[in-house]
Amino acid sequence: MATDAMLGAWTAAGLTLCMYTFLYKDNPFFKFGEHLYVGVSIGYTIVRIYYDVMLKTLVNPIAEQGRWDLLLPACMGVLVLARFVPRVAWVSRIAFALIVGFGSGAVMPRIISSFILQQVEGTFRPFLRLTPAGGWTWLQANAVVVLVGVVATLFYFFFSIEHRGAVYGAARVGIYFLMISFGAAFGYTVMARMSLLIGRFGDLVRFGGPEFHYASLVMLVLVVLGLGAWERLRRTPSNEQ
Repeated sequence: MATDAMLGAWTAAGLTLCMYTFLYKDNPFFKFGEHLYVGVSIGYTIVRIYYDVMLKTLVNPIAEQGRWDLLLPACMGVLVLARFVPRVAWVSRIAFALIVGFGSGAVMPRIISSFILQQVEGTFRPFLRLTPAGGWTWLQANAVVVLVGVVATLFYFFFSIEHRGAVYGAARVGIYFLMISFGAAFGYTVMARMSLLIGRFGDLVRFGGPEFHYASLVMLVLVVLGLGAWERLRRTPSNEQ
């Protein structure tokens, strides 16, 4: 097996076990894995931003195509760095105002289309459809469920009227729809986390084979011995006192 693959397997097994030591308690192994993950992520992000934004979007177009108009957004980006100089920190507000204003204006139509217009379209979907023979046919029950759920949930959030009678019944139905929605969202989150957990355990089992020189088993023993030594060193001063 290639050296880089073997090194990657040992590193992945060791860091995975270091991160899972948090299930025992906060310890130096977990802090090492956490800090290494954050540091590598930030470093990789900075390099990708420099390559994708600075070179592809700014430097190369100016040098090869003569796009001198790109110097204006480049200057606005430099103004953001003025935040680190207290005397001229106010200059960075110009760039931040432009970023926030342009970003809000660009995102707002998408949010309206996704969360409002699409919801309205799904709510007003017809229940019946005229067939070529002149009769009527029922559409799928999704349209009925969506309409009932939207209307009942809206009744639950009508605080200007007292929830009594039919309004109370509609509000109760809205609560059921809200609970189902929250439960489905939570279940989806749990499934995603379990999928990650299964993936990591699958890699640990695979890296524990002879083709990887039992990387997972060796790293597990080292981590356990390291936790034991850390606990002994941590408790020694208190025992002496």
